[in-house]
Amino acid sequence: MNELYRLATGPLLWAAFAVFVGGSLYRLLELFLLARRRERFLFTYFSLRYGLRSIAHWVVPFAATNWRRHPALTAVTFAFHLCLLLTPIFLLAHIVLWEEAWNVSWPALPDDWAIGMSFVVIGGCLFFFARRRVVPEVAYVTSASDYGILLLTAAPFVTGVIAYLQWFDVRLFTVLHVLSGEAMLVAVPFTRIRHMLFAPLTRAYMGSEFGAVRHARDW
Repeated sequence: MNELYRLATGPLLWAAFAVFVGGSLYRLLELFLLARRRERFLFTYFSLRYGLRSIAHWVVPFAATNWRRHPALTAVTFAFHLCLLLTPIFLLAHIVLWEEAWNVSWPALPDDWAIGMSFVVIGGCLFFFARRRVVPEVAYVTSASDYGILLLTAAPFVTGVIAYLQWFDVRLFTVLHVLSGEAMLVAVPFTRIRHMLFAPLTRAYMGSEFGAVRHARDW
């Protein structure tokens, strides 16, 4: 188990980061080249002003009309994504790994906060799972891969909580936590999780079209 842990926190970790960064850059370049080849006209009206204006409204809870129409979904979506992003970045154990490898560190979340935010992510995954099962229009467009992505997203947080609380075999769940986190990193450029890369660009495109061409709001 110790050898597997060293492998997971050593070569596999850096390989996962390399795939995540390289794959993400490849996907962004691919999107840019596709847009230039098929929709070159969009570059003529792309507006930083209107793009940023649109992003600013859509990243604020309930600022957009569609957010206000679905208050429960909006609250869960924002809490889920906020905790999903901040918890791994500001978790003390993760910061220690960066400090050991690169001699850089930053303020960490209190452990109780990190555990609570992990439960928010897990609860969000359960909410989205139930929504895909019970909301007809969502269930209609749901495939097996969507459930797989929810499982992949929840796995690092479930195993992390179990390891921190020292339930079951701590060493086993620590290794599973690291491996599942690496799997999620690798999956980002190649699954629907890549919306984290494309969402700001898509929103900027929509904001530019509505603001610069239609002279209307898109929120």
